[in-house]
Parts: sequence; structure tokens; C-alpha cells
Amino acid sequence: MDLEHFRKQAEKLKKENQQFFNKLKLRKPKELDEVFHEAHEEVFAHTDCLTCGNCCKTTSPIFYQKDIERASKAVKLKPGTFIEKYLRLDEDNDYVLQTAPCPFLNQENYCGIYESRPNACREYPHTDRKKMQQVLDLTFQNTMVCPAVLKITEQVKQKLKL
Repeated sequence: MDLEHFRKQAEKLKKENQQFFNKLKLRKPKELDEVFHEAHEEVFAHTDCLTCGNCCKTTSPIFYQKDIERASKAVKLKPGTFIEKYLRLDEDNDYVLQTAPCPFLNQENYCGIYESRPNACREYPHTDRKKMQQVLDLTFQNTMVCPAVLKITEQVKQKLKL
């Protein structure tokens, strides 16, 4: 799916998906984990994130202290210098990137600090997490960012028939 087509599709489904995720909040957490994890496995068996990279182009992960230390070491900067150069505090007082796309993303959608990337990047798009109930709002937001999450959501809709 090309990004322009994805953006149109995500926007078209936005209201429907918001209602769907509100209904999901009423479901049993264990059932949600099972259905999301199954859809995640199916979708990612056929997904190459390097063909897209939209997450790295449009959003920022939260950088916790361990992430800052790991990433700053990878680029051979002191943590304070890394913060000054790359990060800012957001409205929730979390460290996030100053700019999008991610400054560590190269033209082939490879991450320049992949082995040292933040935990939020490691876990993205969070659709295989335990306790999906806790990240339903984030997952809804990610339907607007990640084509795979939109596909996973469509599969979950079909399986649960909500």
C-alpha cells in the first residue's frame, strides 16, 4: 500500500475506528490480547517496514533515561549534549525528538542507531503487547500512522464482528 493511499484509507476509516476502539475497551483483556496478537502475526508475516518508515517520518518515540544513555553512546555524545541536539520536552514532560522525520532515519528507511534505538521504537507498533487494553488509545492513533496497524485493526474488526 503506498503512503498516499494509506493516508486516505486511514482518514476514511477514522470515525469508524474510533467507535470500534471505544467498544474494544469493554471487552475482556485476555480476548483482546489473543485476537490482536494473532492479527499482528498474520500481518507482519507479509510486512516489510523498510518499504514504509512512516512511523519514523511522522512521529517521535518517548526517550526515557535508559534510551537517552543508549542512543547518546551510539552517536558518541554525552547524554546532556544528545538531549540538547536531538530532544525536547513535550506537553507531558516526556523527552521526544525535536524534529520529524527522525534524524537517525536514512534514505532507505534504515535506522542509524537501530541496535541502540529507544524502547518505544523496539516495541512499535505495540500490537503484540500483553495487556492490549492498556494501549487501545495509542493503537487507534497508530491506525493513522502505520499501514500494518490499520490492517491489523481491520482483521480484528472482522474476527470480533463489532
